[in-house]
Amino acid sequence: MSRIAILVPGKIHERVLERLKDRFEIIAVAREEKLVLDSETAGRIRGVAVSGSFPGAWMEQLPHTEVIANFGVGYDGVDVKHAAEKGIVVTNTPDVLNDEVADTAIGLLLNTVRELPRAEAWLRAGNWKPGTAYPLSRFSLKGRHVGLYGLGRIGLEIAKRLEPFKVKISYHTRSRHADVSYDYHPTLKGLAEAVDTLIAIVPKTPQTHKTIDADILAALGPDGILVNVGRGWTVDEAALSAALASGALGAAGLDVFYEEPTVPADLLEPTNAVLLPHVASASVPTRNAMADLVADNLIAWFEKGAALTPVPETPQKA
Repeated sequence: MSRIAILVPGKIHERVLERLKDRFEIIAVAREEKLVLDSETAGRIRGVAVSGSFPGAWMEQLPHTEVIANFGVGYDGVDVKHAAEKGIVVTNTPDVLNDEVADTAIGLLLNTVRELPRAEAWLRAGNWKPGTAYPLSRFSLKGRHVGLYGLGRIGLEIAKRLEPFKVKISYHTRSRHADVSYDYHPTLKGLAEAVDTLIAIVPKTPQTHKTIDADILAALGPDGILVNVGRGWTVDEAALSAALASGALGAAGLDVFYEEPTVPADLLEPTNAVLLPHVASASVPTRNAMADLVADNLIAWFEKGAALTPVPETPQKA
């Protein structure tokens, strides 16, 4: 009896392939504008394991696909609306990366506030000599008021990690969370006006596009700090570059950018910006756990008829 065929377009974590190869037939293809598959092969594919985008046009090429397992908690690259219309389940990898991203957010915040990367570079350049000392950092985390733009699973983990630092915590989301004690602001502008530190951890949606703009940065002010570990889509990078250069904003720590891996030159120049190459979940243990969940979703679907972590927009069961 032939095995179920799983499509893997482009690159994906090797552990996904290792976990799937003994149970399924793996059909790996290059990432092209159109999937390069003959009709017989396309007709045999019933599942997909993908890291990155998966447009609706590709789904049209795969008439018998039942499930698309996405490598990552964010699934904005997958056309979930089209998938839902065709009865295809889309899954993602929530929870297994919450701790890693939250830890990175705190590390990035500390690095931005205390200029730790600059201090290390200063030392490595041989500047620490008798009678010299690295200049005092302009900012401190002590006494800060941190606003969380987004209070989902990862946002809540960031908030829990902030509590021992004895900072005040507030948040903005579309609706108030009844089970948290942090101050709620119904608008992002209101949150930015109330806090001096903003951590963005919202997904890429039409509603979050460039919501952190010149007005929000001005509301944070010259002593304000912006940290983004969500999506680069959320920030108006031209406005951010201008605010950092003019001093309208104190500093920024960014793990994500609008058109990755492209980082605007205007963001590379300011010394009051700490930049990371989208590494928030990039540890071996966490990426292995994400890969396992991709594989487990496919295995569960075809063995039990129900995915483990379906996204809310698509069906739950076959």
